[in-house]
Amino acid sequence: MYTLFRTVPLSQLVAMQAPALIAAFFIAEAFYKFHSFTLECLAFLVTWFVFDALLNAGRSLILGRKAPGS
Repeated sequence: MYTLFRTVPLSQLVAMQAPALIAAFFIAEAFYKFHSFTLECLAFLVTWFVFDALLNAGRSLILGRKAPGS
């Protein structure tokens, strides 16, 4: 996490990750009731990962180029 914040400019980090983070947060808050912090945290992180992957795929389709890191 520290490396991520050090290598990616904050404005780019917010622009790229905020939509996925917010969507994952609301999904996790509304639907994940595992009665275990660890399981809920892992499910939230997986949800964030999936939303981020879908958004990156959508961006690459719309912009017609490869997404960063692909």
